[in-house]
Amino acid sequence: MGCCSPRCMLIALCCLQLVTAMERQVLDYLGYQWAPIMVNFFQIVMVILGLFGAIQYRSRYVVMYLLWTLLWLGWNVFVCCLYLDLGGLSKESEVLTLGLSSHRSWWAENTPGCESESQLVSSSWSQQQDPELMVLLCWFQYQHIEILHCCLQLLVSLLGFVYACYVVHIFADDNDTYFKYL
Repeated sequence: MGCCSPRCMLIALCCLQLVTAMERQVLDYLGYQWAPIMVNFFQIVMVILGLFGAIQYRSRYVVMYLLWTLLWLGWNVFVCCLYLDLGGLSKESEVLTLGLSSHRSWWAENTPGCESESQLVSSSWSQQQDPELMVLLCWFQYQHIEILHCCLQLLVSLLGFVYACYVVHIFADDNDTYFKYL
């Protein structure tokens, strides 16, 4: 097995997906976003199954990973549309928190390049400032960071899907040649 074989690439992509899903899980825990927490948990479990299937030559586990990846792609497209306010969706809705809390994305309060609220309250200039103008002072808006997370997940998942399809095909061919000699 070469280091650039489809199986090896699938293992590497699954490891990358595992790291990015865990990072996303932690940030969703910090923001009390319960729907993404549940979906991220299933993503972690299915990626571990896909990783196990690729390592142990178990095509059924890789197929389960493939089917889950289709759902994961749909979820990430939904979250992108939600943060972009497309299709009647709104980032201000309680869809991601399941109506259980009033929290929102962790990035909304901890966006890189934004001044903290304590700094803004202490300055006399910010006391007269409109809240929407304060958002413009950030390097990025929080919804753009969330969309970048989703785009990263989409890219890695699409590559994982392609490699997983190829690996399942290879595993099926290997099983066929094995049974020919019996």
